[in-house]
Amino acid sequence: MIKTALRAAVAASALLAASSALADITVYTAGPEKLIADLAAGFTAETGTKVEYFQATTGKVMARIEAEAANPVVDVLISASWDTATDFAERGWLVPYTSANAAMVPDFLKTDTAVAQGVAALAIAWNPKSGTPRPTEWADLAKPEFKDLVNLPDPAQSGSAFELVAALTPGGDMALFDSLAANGAIVAGANADALNPVLQGAKAAVFGAVDYISLNGKAKGESIEVIFPESGTVIAPRPVMILNWSKNLDEAKAFVDYILSDAGQTVVAKQNLMPSRTDVEANRPLIADLKILPVDATTVYGKRAETLEAFGKVFAK
Repeated sequence: MIKTALRAAVAASALLAASSALADITVYTAGPEKLIADLAAGFTAETGTKVEYFQATTGKVMARIEAEAANPVVDVLISASWDTATDFAERGWLVPYTSANAAMVPDFLKTDTAVAQGVAALAIAWNPKSGTPRPTEWADLAKPEFKDLVNLPDPAQSGSAFELVAALTPGGDMALFDSLAANGAIVAGANADALNPVLQGAKAAVFGAVDYISLNGKAKGESIEVIFPESGTVIAPRPVMILNWSKNLDEAKAFVDYILSDAGQTVVAKQNLMPSRTDVEANRPLIADLKILPVDATTVYGKRAETLEAFGKVFAK
């Protein structure tokens, strides 16, 4: 009996040790699945620390964090919106940490509690086989040649789309969007919902497409071109944050270090995101190549409901 009980205890201890070793850190991310899979694999190969990750849309990631509020498990969060980093910092949920590898990250892409993993920008995604002229400016998509052929991501569902709407409507002037709506442009849902009909040839262009998604499609042979208007666009930094309830702070900090290392930033670049470090190359336009429209986050998000209501009325006509 004693030997049996001892064997059972040893087996239980071994099982517990094995299960606890399955994941040394837990990462939740709203980024591409391929990106987090490659980062996790590279980090584990370099450090031996295992990574368990949950990849989904921003909404689903936030819902999971809220559902686990009584027993949080996530160590590192990677969001698709910088607003998340601001919100979580205000709630006191983040651990201050500045990686030594962040030295070449511009100041506007890092704070005491967050740093950009990479950066996306919004663009016109145009299908060259659509029979429409190549657009170069946002307003081109309101021309007769694009009648009923333009999709927009819903700014109520996409933080980056919302910031583009805010940046293009100074003082609340919705004239550009009035002209788009009058030309038959429609709000098609989330980013993928707006892009897929363009890839399929049912629509000609997306107004405000997330660039890396379209660039990845082009790399796979899709008929798509990514165009950044010279009048300017907005960027969408993807912040990495360490949660203050993490029981694996050293490993979490090491993971942030890896994301910002040469190897990690190369993985980011391979997904057609802009690396956050300015000394890492990528086969795509970088921040220095784009005209970035200013977005005062405090003001813009303070008027979010007002902006979305005005936008909604334009496309409800």
